[in-house]
Amino acid sequence: MVKVNGKEKDIAGQNLLEYLKEAGYRPERVVVERNLEILAREDLGNITIQDEDTIEVLEFMGGG
Repeated sequence: MVKVNGKEKDIAGQNLLEYLKEAGYRPERVVVERNLEILAREDLGNITIQDEDTIEVLEFMGGG
């Protein structure tokens, strides 16, 4: 199992960029941390989610 933003998900083996898109995130508007390491946006498509990964997705929002 993989923990995404504190919730257990069965997504091991998926491409990280594809997961983000399927989950409704806009990859150009997020910062992704995987196992306490901030990932470069250009690397997201090259990463396969591994069992026991911990992923945090921070989404930028406009407003004021």
